[in-house]
Amino acid sequence: MKTFVALLRGINVGGKNILPMNEFRALLTSLGCEDVATYIQSGNAVFRSKSDAAELSESLAARINSKFGFRPAVMLLPAADFVAIADANPFESDEVDAKFLHIWFLREPAKNVNRSRLQEIAALGEEFELTKSAFYLCAPNGIGRSKLAADVEKCLGVQATARNCRTVGKIGELLEVLVIKYNDPC
Repeated sequence: MKTFVALLRGINVGGKNILPMNEFRALLTSLGCEDVATYIQSGNAVFRSKSDAAELSESLAARINSKFGFRPAVMLLPAADFVAIADANPFESDEVDAKFLHIWFLREPAKNVNRSRLQEIAALGEEFELTKSAFYLCAPNGIGRSKLAADVEKCLGVQATARNCRTVGKIGELLEVLVIKYNDPC
């Protein structure tokens, strides 16, 4: 069995695409996943599965659509990939409040990046870095005010889903439980 992180995009936001986490856990379990745990209402889960990530992602999206009437983007990451992305955050430090740090997990590497647009819309004080699997943003004036945050996907030209670093840390804690339980290093 492999340990995965599921990140759903655009659920339980503004009263739309409602997916209760108990239903999310039940759907994952019905697909053969074990040790399922979720964190907050934005579609974050850790679990173990024998399934192929792409196949499981498609099955989960289809089941959500069938039961709830919407089809969210489902990103499944092997635990080791999630941890590597979290650990590579270039802005994480004791001096920066985690609520200002965000990571966009990319579905695939961004090949046609509009770098000039990224620079143009970045507010004073905002810093960002792009890797093959993530886009990191430090937005000290808040994510809600950031034009850069609003246009990341458009500028990168790939599908992504964002999490703040507090959430990333909590997901990491859920992963640690599975790592300890199964002696399964990430």
